[in-house]
Amino acid sequence: MPKFSPVQVNSIEMFCKAASLGSFTAAAELLGVTPAAVSRSVMRLEERLGVRLFARTTRKIKLTVDGRLYFEQCRQALDQIEEVERVITGNQEIPRGTLRISVPTTYGHFRVLPLLPLYLDTYPEICVEIDVSNRNIDFVDEGFDLAIRLGNHMDSRLVARKLEDASVGVFASPKYLEQAGIPATLEDLPNYRCIQFVLPSTGRPMPWIFKDRGKEIEYPFDSRIRCQEDVLACVTLARHGGGLFQIYHFIVNKNEKNGELVEVLKPYSGRTRPFSILYPHNRHLSSKVRSFVDFMRNHIGTPPA
Repeated sequence: MPKFSPVQVNSIEMFCKAASLGSFTAAAELLGVTPAAVSRSVMRLEERLGVRLFARTTRKIKLTVDGRLYFEQCRQALDQIEEVERVITGNQEIPRGTLRISVPTTYGHFRVLPLLPLYLDTYPEICVEIDVSNRNIDFVDEGFDLAIRLGNHMDSRLVARKLEDASVGVFASPKYLEQAGIPATLEDLPNYRCIQFVLPSTGRPMPWIFKDRGKEIEYPFDSRIRCQEDVLACVTLARHGGGLFQIYHFIVNKNEKNGELVEVLKPYSGRTRPFSILYPHNRHLSSKVRSFVDFMRNHIGTPPA
């Protein structure tokens, strides 16, 4: 059985810092050593393992396939060591450290960001770095702790905890409905301008979903109006008479209350889409990650005070 010396453990810590920051220099500055010391430590690990952990160029470093696997496992091990030390010293009940989170734009603006001040007040020793965008992220390469995503997720490397099933409805402006009339059935939809949102992950329009006589159906159609990246662009179009758009109730609740939008086709409503919080499959969940997961699951859907 291999034995680990303090030097090897220190080399692993330097390797993890370099991998998470993508730079020997940045890791050296953070750890208070020279870039050469970080480079030598990584080379010792590579010699010991017999594999290349980084692909190096004159400007940057990038994890190899073996390096990515080693980083993911070593980072989990270091996190577990840190958590055990907190348990032993009696500090495990005080979540602390920097939490890196990725959230989609609309869910970020309408669900997560309104709750973030309360979370920070509840856990004053946690710092949050939040990426609000619709891009796909890599937990290992980019060092994210958590992500919130739409849909059901089957990746065995990640744990998915559902936050909510968000209900959807079809909305239009009073002005457009006055001009075009109010649709009564799904068969009426071809006679209306229907706004489509193109999913960044697939490049295809998101289908509209309905319940018809107890049966769940998807409604495929072609549209003259398609929006990419920004769901709120579709909402803005609908508010200004662009046509019908299917969207989550939590996004347009205020627009409906102030009369800017009207929900139609209510007999066909009742469908939802799931939003989940994802994090890497660690055997021992860190207190900072657990604090955010539990907080969001307890507060999503509850207006901030």
